[in-house]
Amino acid sequence: MIRSISIVFPCYNEASRLKYTFNDIKKFQEKKITNDFEIIFVNDGSSDNTFQILKKYKNENAKLNKKIKIISYQNNKGKGYALKKGIMIAKYDWILTLDTDISVSITQLSEWIKHKQINKEKFIYFGSRNLIDSKIKFKMYRKLMGLIFITIIKIFFNINLSDTQCGFKLYRKDIARKLFSNLKMLDFTHDIEIVLISKKKGYRIKELPVNWIHKKGSKISVFKDSLKMFISLLKMKFIFPK
Repeated sequence: MIRSISIVFPCYNEASRLKYTFNDIKKFQEKKITNDFEIIFVNDGSSDNTFQILKKYKNENAKLNKKIKIISYQNNKGKGYALKKGIMIAKYDWILTLDTDISVSITQLSEWIKHKQINKEKFIYFGSRNLIDSKIKFKMYRKLMGLIFITIIKIFFNINLSDTQCGFKLYRKDIARKLFSNLKMLDFTHDIEIVLISKKKGYRIKELPVNWIHKKGSKISVFKDSLKMFISLLKMKFIFPK
């Protein structure tokens, strides 16, 4: 079913973690899920040498060079904005978004395909860390934050998904572009807006299990970003009342 795919990585100050990304791309190639793929890196205003590392990687990999696209801009805009930029230039039938730290490997796709879990093209597929078949290694405070967040969005928006914030998501290109084209929430809460727009447009979301490992170097501050996310959710409440 997946004959071609665009893989989008949002990158913000990822200089120390890009080695995980590059190793995982190699594993993905070895799996031979498809030969028709592209890798899109979106450098979201990094202040470290993320952009230089990406350019070097592209230039030093002759076989991958034409399959790699790099978008870069000066000011940090947020994860939602970065994903939107990548999705809008993606050329293949399917689009996979995931985090640069490879908390979930690109090769998770092969597991989904093997178990025939990607079976309807009009579905959106969300990786979920909270399904019984998921295998996760996490810090307890992250688990607690996740449970609080899920409870809040259920109360605010009547969302019954078990995990909206896992970065590993698979879309048909036409659906992804419709969802992201008018995205208003450009930070970490963009996932919630995607769910709400999907519901409004009649797209169904299917949650699938993932192997997820917490990696050091997260850009999320427990207290500062939790407050920001709560404020964003309040703003969204006015845009998408029940």
